[in-house]
Amino acid sequence: MRGPYTIHPIVLGTKVFDKSMMTFQYGQGETYTIPIYAWLIKGYDQTILVDTGEMHPIQSKDREAAINGKIYTFEQGLERHGLTPGDIDIVIHTHLHTDHCENDYKCENARFFIHEKELEAVHDPHPLDYRYLEDYIEDIEENGQIQTITKDMQIVPGIRAVHTPAHTRGGVSVMIDTPKGTAAITGFCIIDENLNPPPEIRGMEMAVIPPGTHVDAYAAYDILVAMKKKADIIIPLHEPRFAAMDVM
Repeated sequence: MRGPYTIHPIVLGTKVFDKSMMTFQYGQGETYTIPIYAWLIKGYDQTILVDTGEMHPIQSKDREAAINGKIYTFEQGLERHGLTPGDIDIVIHTHLHTDHCENDYKCENARFFIHEKELEAVHDPHPLDYRYLEDYIEDIEENGQIQTITKDMQIVPGIRAVHTPAHTRGGVSVMIDTPKGTAAITGFCIIDENLNPPPEIRGMEMAVIPPGTHVDAYAAYDILVAMKKKADIIIPLHEPRFAAMDVM
């Protein structure tokens, strides 16, 4: 079923690092800036977000020029759509690395859909994965706001959470019915090049590039290939070109 939903990217931070953090074994030594998004989904009778971004984003001309888009605080980004944090009814988390959940505590009226393996990881992270910090979800846990995802599930009609453990063990991709087909907000941190590699990578018979940070490079490769077949529109979680868009 093709649904009525539209997807609105809101830039709530940036990171500057080596490009190979996105593209495994490719782009080493190249400085790269990624946007950190929350995704507002319109078209349901409740207000839905995918991720909540950074609490204190760096809002500088240099960072905005690097992504060709405006960087907002959580409140500023929502205000552009006539919303406040208290208006959010549902948050679906792709994963719980800090830059995806720092504003959770502000959404006092929301239900949070989070995969069980992400909840395990945020409370007992592997030493290799320093990107988890349980402080950011303690409030919503104490308030009983979390609904645990244990398997692929429908969140509301036309919006589904699919377990895609490419970047983290509990990574969830969000499948959304739109007027132009099924869109997938990826649960793994990638850019366009991961899904559409340059000629030198395709020449090695690689159809995709795994995320630079992953659980298992082989499994991540296969998950990306499968996702390209599942969705009509794929939205890489940190692709810079979306920063200039008001609606996908």
